Amino acid sequence: MVATYGSKNIFKVGILCYAMMLVVIPFANSFWSLAVVLTLFGICSNTCNIAINTQGVDVEKIYNRSIMSSFHGAWSLAGFIGALIGLIIMSLQVDIITHFVLIFIIILLLFFTQKKFLLDYKPVEGDKEKGFVKPDKVLIQLGIIGFLGMATEGTMFDWSGVYFHEIVKAPEKWTTLGYAAFMVTMASGRFVGDRFIERFGKQRILQFSGILMGSGLLISVFFPSLIVCTMAFMLVGLGVACTVPTVYSVAGQHKTINSGVALAMVSSISFLGFLMGPPLIGYIAELFDLRYSYALFAIFGFILSAMVGHMKIFKS
Repeated sequence: MVATYGSKNIFKVGILCYAMMLVVIPFANSFWSLAVVLTLFGICSNTCNIAINTQGVDVEKIYNRSIMSSFHGAWSLAGFIGALIGLIIMSLQVDIITHFVLIFIIILLLFFTQKKFLLDYKPVEGDKEKGFVKPDKVLIQLGIIGFLGMATEGTMFDWSGVYFHEIVKAPEKWTTLGYAAFMVTMASGRFVGDRFIERFGKQRILQFSGILMGSGLLISVFFPSLIVCTMAFMLVGLGVACTVPTVYSVAGQHKTINSGVALAMVSSISFLGFLMGPPLIGYIAELFDLRYSYALFAIFGFILSAMVGHMKIFKS
């Protein structure tokens, strides 16, 4: 759809549907109605994701320098703000419908005041991909790298609190410390990541990111104390920070496949990491121990680093 109608048009429709589906969620009064609504909500979410990342790729081409990492930093900042709004709403005991309507209004205000800045991209002759397009070797490799990064990110989202509770044996009030440390370094790393990418190149940054992810997770496995684990999770956050933005940036600059199509291919593989990573952690933890799960995902980071080192796209 992005290749055919342009990322601007798809994002404009997608973001409005995304916001509207949020308001519909509280009215789902059965398992199946909720399942349908959440499925549509997810479709709208990734439609926006692919369209806005395509916009980001086009902005990079205009600027002729790395800027994608900062865009993803804005996404992380929005996550912080969304969580803060949620905490305030809960403390005020406001009902969920009012909460979601408020978010809907905020999204509308942001959209209608900022939509003028969207790039009006018009597909050129031969740029419209028809039907299914087979991903090439490079896009599959980029998807796997994104998968490893997102699997680690999803693991930190879903299991860092449990790790601090069960393995670190942190006091109740400190169980979210690791997650907070991870999120802070991930967000801040994304805002400064473009400078490092410009200086050292995308290949070196991705290799270093994989090493940081793997090292941070291994440190937390071998030294499960409050302070050391907090610092280790900060390393993981720095490692995750530039991984997905850089993968998306490289995919969007594919020479023979439209940016939107390339991003859709890569994100489809990458998002499996979010889907499969956290359950895999739980399955291994159930069989053995949560530290074994983290040790496995540490290997993911080193595999990521090794893959990037052998990819020709970074050397061309």
